[in-house]
Amino acid sequence: MKVVLVAIHPSPSPQAVPLANAFLKAYLATDEELAARVTVTLCDFLCADSPDACAAEILAHEPDAVGFSLYLWNPEASARVVAVLRRERPGLVIFAGGPEATADPAGALAGGGYDFLILGEGEVPFLEVAARLCAGHPLCGAPGTAWSEGGELVIRPQKPVAFLDTIPSPFLAGVIEPRRYGGLLWQLSRGCDFSCEYCFDYKGTKGVRRFSLERVDAELDFLVRHNVPQVFVLDSTFNIDAKRAKTILRMIRRRAPHIHFHFEVRSEFVDREMARLFASITCSLQIGLQSADPAVLKEIRRHFDPDDFRKRVSLLNESGAVFGFDLIYGLPGDSLEGFRRSLDFALGLYPNHLDIFPLAVLPGTPLAGRAAEAGLDHLPAPPYTLTGSPTFPARDMERAARLAAACDIFYSRGRAVAWFNGVVAPLARTPAEFLDAFRAWLEKEGVEAREEALSDEAIWSLQRAFLSRIFKERRLTRLLPAALDLVDYHYYYAAALLAPAPELPTDRSLAGMTILDQPLRLAPSVRLARFSYEITDLLEVGDVDLREICSCFSPGRSWAVIYPRGNDIFTESLIEPYFLLLEGLDGREAAGVAASRLGLPRDEVAEFLEFVAAEGIVIVPELLLK
Repeated sequence: MKVVLVAIHPSPSPQAVPLANAFLKAYLATDEELAARVTVTLCDFLCADSPDACAAEILAHEPDAVGFSLYLWNPEASARVVAVLRRERPGLVIFAGGPEATADPAGALAGGGYDFLILGEGEVPFLEVAARLCAGHPLCGAPGTAWSEGGELVIRPQKPVAFLDTIPSPFLAGVIEPRRYGGLLWQLSRGCDFSCEYCFDYKGTKGVRRFSLERVDAELDFLVRHNVPQVFVLDSTFNIDAKRAKTILRMIRRRAPHIHFHFEVRSEFVDREMARLFASITCSLQIGLQSADPAVLKEIRRHFDPDDFRKRVSLLNESGAVFGFDLIYGLPGDSLEGFRRSLDFALGLYPNHLDIFPLAVLPGTPLAGRAAEAGLDHLPAPPYTLTGSPTFPARDMERAARLAAACDIFYSRGRAVAWFNGVVAPLARTPAEFLDAFRAWLEKEGVEAREEALSDEAIWSLQRAFLSRIFKERRLTRLLPAALDLVDYHYYYAAALLAPAPELPTDRSLAGMTILDQPLRLAPSVRLARFSYEITDLLEVGDVDLREICSCFSPGRSWAVIYPRGNDIFTESLIEPYFLLLEGLDGREAAGVAASRLGLPRDEVAEFLEFVAAEGIVIVPELLLK
């Protein structure tokens, strides 16, 4: 018996990992007799892939049954593949599971072409379905499944798995090959202790079930041994159990400092020790702010204390932890002005990024149940986006979407956290007003306001052009050079941070050559930058205050090299002749010739070039041949 489990991902991504299907395959192995009779194959596709090509790959495995994981992004893509499978193999058993099937089983059965659905946690139902397939018994009727009978939806419920460790680890069972992916999803728990009305996480059972720390320890060892570059932690309340969270963070700090972890956390459970632990590892945190209006959040069963939120986030800022916020516009009772105030509140707390979404009225949630009564107009099919409400009409939803896009471009993609508030302050505009002005300027300039359509360099150019315009309009040109210096520095810093650091030469290899005779060239990871102020002065300033900077420091040109070394980024201030020397190294002529052309003394140049070669700022071709 052959079963193919299909995952269709929205786009290539480190998160495009078929973890749910891998859990099903791993759980089937707990029944040795059944596992000997059933072969499970995992297939991965993208939403943009050809349905015919996907179906051909599936059918090449000669399956007896095919299962699809349905998420918000893929019901239509899955249905197109199913249609081809039905055409090519009319008798094939086809089923589906996942959040979308669980949330709207009637809709999934009506529009997807599936024989039946697996609802909720799929491991136990999948085992039963596989057993029925092998025995030739009717497939409909297994616990945790749904099907259509006489035009009516029939659901046979099941209880969730009480002890999660009885489900084998897909990693430790060898189901997932980490080298195939740019990262991994790491599930530490299931369920949620909260009951936010717009969310599906808590559906089925109240409370959280967690994998044991022994399981976490073993899987962390797997991540380390396989050099996984980044890990997305699937635990929406990771830090609600502070003792457990701190234990896991210490495990990561001790054994996996090189892996980048992404966590979802609740602000109210952050304390000083936890903030420092987050800062001590390579990670980023996502905090669900959603709105800064306590009354709006109360409407969806969320409690919010603005003062406590500020206090907890300040601990993260003090520790140096990297974090971002989620914001939702269109919540019941929210308005365009309310969204602007939430944006101002969020940006005032220095998040590294904001993820901003329109409200999605998801099937199966309490909010969907009262949507008509509350006047929430929304798309009837994925992504179920709100189109308008009594307090947030359609035209305002469109304006909010454009404002969100402007924030994505200027702030999040523009990596503006370090300077945004200080640069905007002299303009006497709120962050939302500033970003709205940026949006209007983009539209006037005819720039497509989609961050995915713009390169990092294009966004940097847009930031400089808009700031130059608005500072001149506000008659603040005296402050503009310092503002642009900050923008430029952080752009170069980010570019160096993203570039792989070169392999450094040994002291012995450098000592065995005449560096002036080498045709040196600048390493690709290095950024050379010119500034209007001495850049080291600007970097020593704490919170950015443009007026104070311009009153304390006199403008004067400066030059710097910004480069990665190990896990750090270094900035070295240079005098202009040495800057020009580095700028002129082309990898063809000897470095001494370039130095002579600039009138630099050979002894000093040799010492400087040995330093920049040892730091990985320049590449020595002779060493590349060894």
